[in-house]
Amino acid sequence: MTELCRADCAARDELDALAPLRDFFDLPDGLIYLDGNSLGPLPRPAITSVNRTLRTEWGQGLIGSWDLAGWWDKPLALGARIAPLIGARPEEVIVGDSTSVNTFKVVIAALRMRPDRRVVVTDRDNFPTDLYIIDSAAELAGDYSVRRVETPDDVAGAIDRSVALVALTHVDYRSARLHPMNEVTRTAHDNGAVMIWDLSHSVGSVPLAVDACDVDFAVGCTYKFLNGGPGSPAFVFAASRLHDAARQPLAGWHGHVRPFAFEPDYEPAPGIRRFACGTPPILSYASLEGSLEIWEHVEPAELFAKGQELCDLLIELLDPYFVPGQFELASPRDSRLRGSQVSLRHPQARSLLAALARRGVIGDYREPDVVRLGIAPLYLRFVDIWDAADAIRDVLSAGPVA
Repeated sequence: MTELCRADCAARDELDALAPLRDFFDLPDGLIYLDGNSLGPLPRPAITSVNRTLRTEWGQGLIGSWDLAGWWDKPLALGARIAPLIGARPEEVIVGDSTSVNTFKVVIAALRMRPDRRVVVTDRDNFPTDLYIIDSAAELAGDYSVRRVETPDDVAGAIDRSVALVALTHVDYRSARLHPMNEVTRTAHDNGAVMIWDLSHSVGSVPLAVDACDVDFAVGCTYKFLNGGPGSPAFVFAASRLHDAARQPLAGWHGHVRPFAFEPDYEPAPGIRRFACGTPPILSYASLEGSLEIWEHVEPAELFAKGQELCDLLIELLDPYFVPGQFELASPRDSRLRGSQVSLRHPQARSLLAALARRGVIGDYREPDVVRLGIAPLYLRFVDIWDAADAIRDVLSAGPVA
């Protein structure tokens, strides 16, 4: 194989039809940002959107903007814009609250749909807040046991006719390993269980088809690959076939069928709005709204293909430096089994990341020894991957990382 050089990567950037997307982002000069799987960078359209919301809608429109600026319907309008990114219909997604709160909503809703079953299946390495919420919801619902499988390969064997709910994260936050959504969902349904997916590390980074996979519920955040801003609101997906039956536990007034009647008793709104709860944070919605404008210029399949090319390039460039027990690839090599992230193991992972930061490469750390590098194809270039790999090689070649 011909040895790569930086000029080869620059040539790929010249041919990249997605390269102009980088101009949508306000990225610091001289920085290679590989932490978009924790917090995406600032999109320039978000600045415009937030300023408009502050100065015109709030500043001039005041309370009238709930109607005139469409604030009241933002949860549904933004949900409809996220829906194509997860393979859902517009009326199946609503934006609001946090991923943790939404996980609680859908877990309780799912358990209520299977009152004769007392087992929940999840993954021991699931994102911790998912595990905490699942345990808490199971305790509050009463007399449920949570079955945590040891590895992703054990999921199918843990699902039987006693299981009410299977709740998994689609892309593992440490390793970027993909759970096979279609196969796991089918196994859950074959055994009569409800299926919930956390898409926080998937949406905006890998192809998703929740409707085609017959998923029941899904949740996800918007501040990672969707670049909605710190603390931007999360979303809930609920399949249309479940809207009439689903009863989420946080019966807030925004989810009432007649919210301005101010009735003392709760009656859920029809459709996905019943998953709304309290007053939406309009300034956070404005930031997310601006970021979602970028996706109108994106062909998802093309974007996701570029993301995997970037990941494959990084692995290829680092491959000669992998030494078992010292510096290892912690993500699947096969792009079909991997999200848009490359995870590496190093005994001094924190120190390695600090050394990279001094060289202008920003990554992320996860216990106990994982360097996470989020590969966001909206704004990353092939030369960025070359330069990041070069910085990693430079640190490793300099001797023990301290």
